[in-house]
Amino acid sequence: MAGVKRQTAWVILVLFLTTAVLAGCTRSGSQLGETDSGSDKDGGGERITLRLTAWGAPDEVEPYKIAIKKFESEHPNIKVQLQHIAADYDTKLTTMVAGNDVPDVAMMESGSIAYPLAEQGKFYNLQDFLTDDPDLNAESLVPNITYSLEEGNIIGIAPGPETFGLFYNEDAFKEAGVEPPPSDAKDAWTWDEFVEVAKKLTLDNQGRNAADPNFDPKNIKQYGVNLASWWASYSNFVYSNGGDFISEDGKTFALNQPEAVEALQNLADLVNVHHVAPSPVQSKNIPATHVALQTKKVAMAIEGQWVSSSLAKSNFNFNVGVLPVMKKPVTTVVCAMFSMFKSTEHPEESWELMKALIDPESSIDMLTAGTWMPAERDWYTDQALLDRWTKDQAARPSGYQGAVIDMLLENSHPTPTGYVKNFNKIMDVVTPALDKVWLGQQSAQEALDGVAQKAQAQVQGRRD
Repeated sequence: MAGVKRQTAWVILVLFLTTAVLAGCTRSGSQLGETDSGSDKDGGGERITLRLTAWGAPDEVEPYKIAIKKFESEHPNIKVQLQHIAADYDTKLTTMVAGNDVPDVAMMESGSIAYPLAEQGKFYNLQDFLTDDPDLNAESLVPNITYSLEEGNIIGIAPGPETFGLFYNEDAFKEAGVEPPPSDAKDAWTWDEFVEVAKKLTLDNQGRNAADPNFDPKNIKQYGVNLASWWASYSNFVYSNGGDFISEDGKTFALNQPEAVEALQNLADLVNVHHVAPSPVQSKNIPATHVALQTKKVAMAIEGQWVSSSLAKSNFNFNVGVLPVMKKPVTTVVCAMFSMFKSTEHPEESWELMKALIDPESSIDMLTAGTWMPAERDWYTDQALLDRWTKDQAARPSGYQGAVIDMLLENSHPTPTGYVKNFNKIMDVVTPALDKVWLGQQSAQEALDGVAQKAQAQVQGRRD
């Protein structure tokens, strides 16, 4: 019996030691789960880590930190590591992917590496999430902020849209005795009306406007309008005139077609014929938009709504009107997106993180400041939510509702980077040609016909 007792005691001791060792392993696994996407069951939840990469200035990254903090409080079993890549984002992320060091969720720009990675099958299709989620779906988002590789394969969702408007100095209009631009699309200026107003607001150093036969175009102290010569800015007018970057069937380069050519030539004529806008050379002496408008270097500026933030801080009377119309009112939506890598081990949790990042509540300070706009439609249509980011806000002047919000909801067009395949390569050919147009060295037709064959060689079709 003594031998049996000793054997029983030995078994109990072995079981005790084994249990202790296993318990120690469990604690160690829990610690790994908090930092390395490992997992174990602790308190009924799988402890995991999600990694998020993003770019942006410190004030732009702050909303992500707020969203993460709120997300972690609601999901105590999940830790989110924010990897802020301040410079060379595309290059660094591409290197990370090549080295199999892939985040779960990443901020992406549609015109650069997003689509090449999507074509390699790197991203999760978000369509199923949008179809099944009761809180965030295609109907709950504003137009043109989802990106698809092909129909039914959504690779990214923007945390908010950015559109364009006609920003202006109210005092410059009063001094010229000119009515300011309308904010309602149905009352928008025609292109000819816009040109005539721009002439009245363009002043030489003797105070004569561009409609005066004695006007001196070589000594301009105030330009009627300033416009950026990058594709997103002029796309508004290409679309307004019925043009596009490629044909509807996706087979043909289209910027040298009549509708697009006319729009581009109209823009160039503002500089070289009407003398109401600075040339690219003259623009080097024009300060940033908020300073240019405040100091009356320009009276109007065709700009993205993001300029509202700096304008609100500049302490002068500014407002925003609807863009002038060639054939129909249009504003182009441009925005970055969040994508989920297919390699994530936690797609459900990554989706919940994306929802938290898109939630306007986390970025309310950026919304009221004027830097961002919300992604969710009810923040535009529910008056209480709309008031939270627009009412009595310096960045949201009286024309903002019609010129920006209503245009987004009713007259917006998707960015060409989202539907034109190989867009950047096409524009590598087009941009130098258009530089000659802005400088008055060639007509739009001559310049674009001259590069049409090279641009055509880069056309790979459409995604829409």
